[in-house]
Amino acid sequence: MALQISATNPEHPALLLELPWHLPLEEWPEKYLVPLPRGISRHVVRYARAGADVVAVKELAERPAIREYELLRTLDRLGIPAVDPLAVVTGRTDSDGGPLEPVLITRHLNGSLPYRSMFETTLRPTTMHRLMDALAVLLVRLHLAGFAWGDCSLSNTLFRRDAGAYAAYLVDAETGELHPQLTTGQRAYDIELARVNISGELLDLEAAGALHPSVDPIAFGTEICRRYQDLWEELTRTSVYPAGKSHYIDRRIRRLNDLGFDVAEMQIQHSSSGDTVTFVPKVVDAGHHQRQLLRLTGLDTEENQARRLLNDLESWMATQDDYAPGDPLGARTEVLAHRWVREVFRPTVRAVPQHLRGSMDPAELYHELLEHRWYLSERAQHDIGLDAAVKDFTARILPHPDPETAPVQS
Repeated sequence: MALQISATNPEHPALLLELPWHLPLEEWPEKYLVPLPRGISRHVVRYARAGADVVAVKELAERPAIREYELLRTLDRLGIPAVDPLAVVTGRTDSDGGPLEPVLITRHLNGSLPYRSMFETTLRPTTMHRLMDALAVLLVRLHLAGFAWGDCSLSNTLFRRDAGAYAAYLVDAETGELHPQLTTGQRAYDIELARVNISGELLDLEAAGALHPSVDPIAFGTEICRRYQDLWEELTRTSVYPAGKSHYIDRRIRRLNDLGFDVAEMQIQHSSSGDTVTFVPKVVDAGHHQRQLLRLTGLDTEENQARRLLNDLESWMATQDDYAPGDPLGARTEVLAHRWVREVFRPTVRAVPQHLRGSMDPAELYHELLEHRWYLSERAQHDIGLDAAVKDFTARILPHPDPETAPVQS
């Protein structure tokens, strides 16, 4: 049987032909290989260079190789974070004509590391929590898409920081199954497998003396499952908000923030019965919101202020007819962001008399007004709007300019 390279991109076969397919993967010369950290695997896996790309090459039987290739392509179409499938190579023979196992080829994710290798170093507690959060987000996204992984582990998951974001990526889809929708039992089984695999790998690292003493293998696996359950419940529960109750959206965002997640995307569907809201979570690094708000609006703020202002911007954009939620950082969003500054942010700040602002800069003042609106809306059980919040904040919260009503100084 002749060597066959099945790929969707016509450029890939030409680049891959230069690799030594007549040799078992374990015997590939060093000149073809790239020394990158990798997790443990039941198959032989090597990183190699193909043109300008670094690729991961995995030996396995033909049917599972083709199946995994198709699953990874499907996950890519669904927008799920996973490695990019490039090709399946079949018909391999050695120098004597003997058959060699087919291989699955995926593109190496630049700047990524296996979760397992991350725990072989000293991790700060905040980094460890972000790792848990990112893995919980990946599992939720897979399950929302109807994908049961069946083999989530520290070796089968890549971790990457990209522009301030923490993200986990699926590497091995060999045992995965795609369904129209997962049952509660399927999700529970998948999460239990993840807990056992993750705690088991950490125990293995602990036994080898490679795990930091501060990491409890059993507690870590259990904590990821808890984070998953909290996030799943918050994301999937039905939310229909009647007219005048838009402050409930702020409440949902606050709950996600309390869980340690930030809202990267918000979709609002209008109906006669109310507004249905769907959230997409994102695990972000310190300073992410500052950088994003500065890029979108030119406003230079503190991190907590930036988060609050971005949430308000996202809520406002979702009500605009020309909003494109599928392209949250595109050119159209930048146009809307500048419109928000011009039509919402600046008029609201200017509605507070200059002599009452004290030392508060515009971003801090707007943040305080948003907080005040939220508290008043919660108390009134309907959205009171920014105008009413400004009036109440100016009258009751800010120092009163009238000396007769000012507090007596002792």
